Parts: sequence; C-alpha cells; structure tokens
Amino acid sequence: MTNETDIAWIAADWGTTNLRVWALDITGRTLAHRQSDKGMGKLARENFEPALLDLVSDLLPAGRIVPVIICGMAGSRQGWAEAPYMTTPCAPPSAEDATRVATSDTRLDVRILPGIKQMSPPDVMRGEETQIAGFLAGNPGYSGTLCLPGTHTKWVALKDGRVERFQTFMTGESFALYSGQSVLRHGLSADKLDETAFRTAVTRLLDTPTRFAAELFAVRAAGLIACQTPEQAGGRLSGILIGAELAAVRDAFDLSDVVLLGSHGIARSYRTALECLGRDARLLDAETITLEGLALAYSSLSKVPS
Repeated sequence: MTNETDIAWIAADWGTTNLRVWALDITGRTLAHRQSDKGMGKLARENFEPALLDLVSDLLPAGRIVPVIICGMAGSRQGWAEAPYMTTPCAPPSAEDATRVATSDTRLDVRILPGIKQMSPPDVMRGEETQIAGFLAGNPGYSGTLCLPGTHTKWVALKDGRVERFQTFMTGESFALYSGQSVLRHGLSADKLDETAFRTAVTRLLDTPTRFAAELFAVRAAGLIACQTPEQAGGRLSGILIGAELAAVRDAFDLSDVVLLGSHGIARSYRTALECLGRDARLLDAETITLEGLALAYSSLSKVPS
C-alpha cells in the first residue's frame, strides 16, 4: 500500500500512444508505477489533466503540492502545452528549461520538458532528449554516438556531454507499413524474425545500398517461388531496412563507440546489425534511462524560481 505522504514527486513519460507515470519518494525510490493508453494522439488539450489524474489522483496528498515532471509528446504543438524546442548544439534540457502548465487541481505543479531541434538539416526529437540526459547522468562529459531505436530511430552525436547533431530514420514505422499494409504482408511474420535471414539482408544492403527498392520486392518473390518462410521474410525485411539505415550512418557518425538506449527486441536487432558491420554496441534499458533523466530534471527544480 502506497502512503501518499511519502510521495515527493511524479515522473511522466507521455508518448503518442501511451502514458507512463512513476510516483517517487525523496530518495528516488519508486513507490508506484502505472500506465494507460491515453497517449497524446488520443487527447484534446482539455483532456490531459484528467488523463493524468486518472493515474495519480489517489496518490496525491491533501493540502500539498506535488511536482510533476513530464517528457515526451505532451509538450508538442498538439499536446497539453507546447514546450518550445531547444536548439543544437546544446545540453539536454533541465527543469529550468521546462514549460509550467496551469492546472485545475491545486495539488499539481506540472512542468513539461522541451524537445530538441536541429536547424540544418531540419530534425526534431521529443522524449529522447530525456533519455540522453539520463545516460549522461551516469556518463558525464561523454563523447560518442547514441542510437535510440524505435518507431523513429535517432542517431545522436555527443561531444563533451552536449548534443552536437542528430538524425532520425523512420525505420520502425517503415517496417510496420511494409509488413502490415503492402504486398509484402502476404507470407511475412512481423513478430518472429529469422536471424540468419536478417544478417544476410543487412550485409547485402551494406554492400549495395542502391539495391534497396529491388531487395524489397525480392522478399515477396522469394515467398512465392523460393520456399521462403514467413519468419525468413520478416527477418529479411527488417534486415533490409536496418541495413539501409546503417549504410547511411556509417560515414556520418562515429560507430567505434555506440551505445544503444533500449533493451527490447528492436534494440537487439540493431546490435546484431552493427556486428555485421564489425562494430560492438552496449545496450542500456530505455525505461531506466528515461526515469534517470526525469529524476535529473527534478533535482534541478531548486534552481527554478517559484
């Protein structure tokens, strides 16, 4: 049973499709962890506070204000309140950079962290900057490359603990579209992927990235006439997409020291793909890193005027 008097603050990661919250005490210990499907994409502006209260109202102590630190899409133009982007090169945002949101419930003190934008070439991130901050909390002054796999994978060049530049690839979304809505969906498994087929496709795309479009249709053809299994088709499609991505980043980013912020299946696929390129990569749990980034922002609240 959680005692609301022990709660010092609430952390929230508000994505397009989901909302995750943690209630923490003053030492950083998690007292409660909850989530819902009320992501930014499903909410009008006036529904954000009720969606948050659905998860935390019973945790809030009477007569006391509880800070709520939020990262992600709640700060987008279509979110709860727009939190203007910071511009590269820059350090990840802190509470001093956050947008304060007026609430009807007087127990809430809501701060939304901004994302980061890059003017040339144009690119943006929201939510990933908090993961970067969490990584840097344990690796201050780090210089190297971070990869944040997902629907829209980010490659980030860090120098002395600052975001110098980054690039986004729609690889995860492309896999979902090709496997679910294109002709490739016939005879393809999107859940169970054959690793040998994946490695072969990555290597082929790294060798000849100009064959990208032809390799896509070859997935369909092999299923029709070459006895390719659905698992092989899924692994091959994933390998084509991630292989093409690696072909684009290998000359643009330093891949000698890559840290993957993610421990789920897609992050492991990126590590396997980097192995095909002769590179090693470290895996770190994205949820842990996100919470550490939000905790870092909370710790900087004392510097913000009330």
